[in-house]
Amino acid sequence: MTAMTAQAATLDDVKARGELNCVVTTGVAGFAAPDENGRWEGFDVDFCRAVAAAVLGDAEKVKFIPTTGKTRFTVLNSGEGDILFRNTTETLSRDADLKLTFLPVNYYDGQGFLIRKELGVNSAKELDGASICIQTGTTTELNLADFFRVNNISYEPVAIETNEEGIANYSANRCDVYTTDASGLASTRAALEDPSAHIILPEIISKEPLAGAVRQGDEQWADIGKWVVNALIAAEEAGVTQANVAELAAAAGDNPDINRLLGTEGNMGEMLGLDAQWAVRAISAVGNYGESFNRHIGPDTPIGLERGLNAQWKDGGILYAAPIR
Repeated sequence: MTAMTAQAATLDDVKARGELNCVVTTGVAGFAAPDENGRWEGFDVDFCRAVAAAVLGDAEKVKFIPTTGKTRFTVLNSGEGDILFRNTTETLSRDADLKLTFLPVNYYDGQGFLIRKELGVNSAKELDGASICIQTGTTTELNLADFFRVNNISYEPVAIETNEEGIANYSANRCDVYTTDASGLASTRAALEDPSAHIILPEIISKEPLAGAVRQGDEQWADIGKWVVNALIAAEEAGVTQANVAELAAAAGDNPDINRLLGTEGNMGEMLGLDAQWAVRAISAVGNYGESFNRHIGPDTPIGLERGLNAQWKDGGILYAAPIR
């Protein structure tokens, strides 16, 4: 195995190990973070568990590998991780140069700015001379430089490596502004002592299609990751939930899309190198896309994110699964 390509049979390795090695962040509330008992929880974590359920039959058979923006791709490409779900933007250079194969987008995001209300700033274009906490090794770092250059304003970067470090520096007034994906800013704001004292500025300065990834070189493994993500999205559209999936999977119904998804019709699992119940296990483990979203980052959570672009296409968003047929 080279440093930049996948081993030819990751599926076999995962089965032999009996555990999925999933690369995640060091901690972003709502997306991936250990709870008070040390159990990893979050929106990205659910996708790790869904893959483990599909492949190993047990959503708990996951080893979570926390990484920074700098280390995440090294860990994946070295073979230490099998799959990555870590608030990661798909870009051309990461695909072609770092040799990653991206899975379907699981969160459409964009970069924003978090700032204290007391500073009286209402627009990112008013940030000339501001000190800005920025995670190194990220698209955020590049977008920030582009935005300030285009608007002919200056800033003082305060380099950080993790979200926890960003929260600490921002809270201690070591930077005026914290910038990252808007979803991450919502997570950060919720973690501050007085969230109401801070605002996210209106500008979104980039497109950040966040997606899981695997190493290039193992198409079967990439297909498994791709179709597990699609299955959770398709389940929401079809009305298949954590509560009703077992009943719907017990016998073929009148909806061929649901039948193919749940393995009562066709041979989709066989095509992936899995059994017919792969999607049933994934949905049973974490629910459909909407259930996971609402549980971890939705309007009724401290993160408080609306679906927005991440609503199903029929509800005005841009989210939909490729056909499972």
